Amino acid sequence: MDNYIALSYLDIALASVFLLLNGALSIWLRLGVARSLAFAMVRMVVQLLLVGLLLKSLFAIQSPWLTLLVALFMAGFAAREIWARQHRRLRGWQGLAISGGAMGASVGVVAIMALVVLVQPAPWWSPRYALPLLGMIMGNAMTGISLSLDTLHTALNREQRAIEAQLLLGATKWQAMRPFLRQAMRAGFMPSINAMAAIGVVSLPGMMTGQILSGVDPNEAVKYQLMVMFLIAGATGLSVILATLGSARALTDERHRLRLDRLGKAKQGN
Repeated sequence: MDNYIALSYLDIALASVFLLLNGALSIWLRLGVARSLAFAMVRMVVQLLLVGLLLKSLFAIQSPWLTLLVALFMAGFAAREIWARQHRRLRGWQGLAISGGAMGASVGVVAIMALVVLVQPAPWWSPRYALPLLGMIMGNAMTGISLSLDTLHTALNREQRAIEAQLLLGATKWQAMRPFLRQAMRAGFMPSINAMAAIGVVSLPGMMTGQILSGVDPNEAVKYQLMVMFLIAGATGLSVILATLGSARALTDERHRLRLDRLGKAKQGN
């Protein structure tokens, strides 16, 4: 860690110059994204500054209950984001319950295994290790689930007549929906597959880059990055499968009927 180089807030401000240039070009070209870009930029800065203060306090307090509370808040926010990103989504509490439950179960099991068996901090729930690990795994699982559920709901709505025709001919709901379940699961798996295929050749991941910039030996950074990528891909895959099957079950009934009335209306715009 002798090569650690501290950054000032002036350095951070200078790093944002090109993003501000993007905003100016957007206004000039009338792309219509300048306001969204500015909002996202300000939101990111505020959120990360608050997270930095929160993590500093949590590291000092070392409370398992506060760590659990923050982890639950992260999971709840992620579940809401999954629900919000879908073009067509389940009505009521079911959409949040399915996405949050699938993600929470998969990410929780994988993260606990990583902390207890692999990283082994003392204590194992130490917020310095648990929360960053949870954040990385949960963020990727959130993307996978939102893609898979959006793909599934769109496909079921588009192919409603074909599915109902198969049901009338005696197929079970799982048989009739099987091609669309596979399509949805593939969509959810794809970001992890693409990330693993490109890592180290096309891109150096953020965690590994951050460790190298802070002075960690590159070989050690590679080991941690491999561990994290395996955990991310594993948790994302389990989350995608559970969420897709759960949503398909919610959109049918015990009499093997398609219940698309449980889906809300399509969102307007992007």
